[in-house]
Amino acid sequence: MPNKIFTNDVVAKKELVITEGKPIDKVAKTITADVSEEAVLKGDAFAKEIAERFVSDFEKPGDKMAHVSTFIVINNYVYMTYYANTKEPSEDPKNQTARLVYAPIDNIENKKFIDLQTTGDVVGDKTIDMVYDTILMQKDENTIYIMWTARITEGNYYRFYCPFNTESKTLGEINVNKFKVNNTINDFSFSGIKNALANEGIPCKKMYSDIGIMQKLSSRVENGETYYYSGTYSGDFTAIIKSKDLVTWEYVSQPDFINDSKWENATYVLGDKVFYFVRQQDENKSGFLTVYNILEDRWDDPVEIYDCQSRSDFIIYKNELYLFHAPIDREHIGIIKIDTDDISKSEVVLQANMQYSCFYPFIQYYKDNELAMSYTVARKHIRLAEFKLSNFL
Repeated sequence: MPNKIFTNDVVAKKELVITEGKPIDKVAKTITADVSEEAVLKGDAFAKEIAERFVSDFEKPGDKMAHVSTFIVINNYVYMTYYANTKEPSEDPKNQTARLVYAPIDNIENKKFIDLQTTGDVVGDKTIDMVYDTILMQKDENTIYIMWTARITEGNYYRFYCPFNTESKTLGEINVNKFKVNNTINDFSFSGIKNALANEGIPCKKMYSDIGIMQKLSSRVENGETYYYSGTYSGDFTAIIKSKDLVTWEYVSQPDFINDSKWENATYVLGDKVFYFVRQQDENKSGFLTVYNILEDRWDDPVEIYDCQSRSDFIIYKNELYLFHAPIDREHIGIIKIDTDDISKSEVVLQANMQYSCFYPFIQYYKDNELAMSYTVARKHIRLAEFKLSNFL
């Protein structure tokens, strides 16, 4: 492993401008949790199907806590990432480990567990003292990147990545992602983000604690090159980012209207639009859905959607865009069909009472062009279940 994987920030010569956050003044529509009887009945059927089509739990025997899942199917193997506490039963980054699990899709209990990083590890010339959200992204036919946040003992938070060869089932070396704003490139770190934004004169909302990248990729061809879009966040700062190589991530935009955003922001690019849903402050009843119009550099008036302020996810299914979110609490899952021409016409598909803690859903294709959902159960299980969305449409 190379000793020097960290670089010094391009330090801004001016102060970063912090913008205010407060409830949205103008909304195009509000979608509440008061839904039709049909949506509730469909929700009951959805919860039943998720329970009946359970695939497997992916936490490692002996884990005390596990949370935040991402999965993908490649060449009849399931790959799953999350972070776990192997020491005591709490979500405490001082005791957490970033992990990859994989298994044959037709022999799912034959799991292999690989720990990528845990507190106390030394990377380059730095010691890790906290480990956070762990995701994966597919780089090419034979390579996935496992990506996670960790804090070094000096107090700075970094985004790390490690390649994994899906043919040889071997890991590469751990390295640090980059964060690019116009012509400024820093390490993808707490300080790197702030210095890059300040150096390029771009204001942002208050950042605090760890930094994140969302796991759902969508793509757009720009000047003959494919860019992969995602979202990034730290505290109240949430923004769209894109990358050609999943290593260097370029700042795209952040909502330009005053809002109450906080933490994870789901994104999905379709044509010249980026659909964007983000949770808000804990005391707010709603997250908000909006659209960034790339060619016009313009944000649409948002649609507020009742949400318990949890992580959400988009998926394309049969050429339509859907949002999965938590409308009431983390025992409920809501599905909304997004009207991609006019988000104010988006409609609730179903609202499911899952009857148990079932949160941070991540939706991906599994078998036979149908979907599966990974999710956290009580921070004890990383669970995977299949479902057929067309049953509820």
